[in-house]
Amino acid sequence: MKRPIPATLLLLAGGLVYASDQLPRFVNKFLIPGSSEIVVVAEGDFEPRSIGSYALSVYGGTSKEFPLDDFIVGLIRPRNGAVEAVRFDDLDGDKTPEIVVIMRSVGSGGYVSADAFRYESRSLQLIASVSDLDKGADPLKALREKFKMLNRRNG
Repeated sequence: MKRPIPATLLLLAGGLVYASDQLPRFVNKFLIPGSSEIVVVAEGDFEPRSIGSYALSVYGGTSKEFPLDDFIVGLIRPRNGAVEAVRFDDLDGDKTPEIVVIMRSVGSGGYVSADAFRYESRSLQLIASVSDLDKGADPLKALREKFKMLNRRNG
C-alpha cells in the first residue's frame, strides 16, 4: 500500500512554490534597493492561482543567519490573477523606489494589474493601483501616469 505524500513545499525556479496538494504559487523574497530590509511577497496559502490574495511582508534583514526573524510590517491584498513579478521603481520622483507587485489574469485576455506601495519609516502604504491593462501594457508606466493624476488632484 502506498503512503500519501505529505504536503511539503519545494522551491521552484522563478519564485514558485509547489505543495503536493496544490498547484504552484508565487512566493519570493527581495532585497529593498539600498537597504538591508527584505520584502517577501506570497500568494495566499491553498488559494487558486487565478484569484485570491497575496501578502507583502517587510523584515529587517540585519541578521545574515536569520534575515527573516525581524518582522517590521505587512499587509494582505486581494488579487485577480497570479502574481507575475515584483519590481522596485521610483514612481513619484523622490529618488526612493516603490515596491510594485504585478499580476496577470489567467483568462484568455491575460490582463495585467499592479499595486504600488511606499515603504518608509517602518510603514507600508498602498499609493496606487491599476487593473485590466492590456496584456502587452507596461504596468510601471500606467502606475506613473496614475500617480501623476492623483498628485494633480491633491496638489
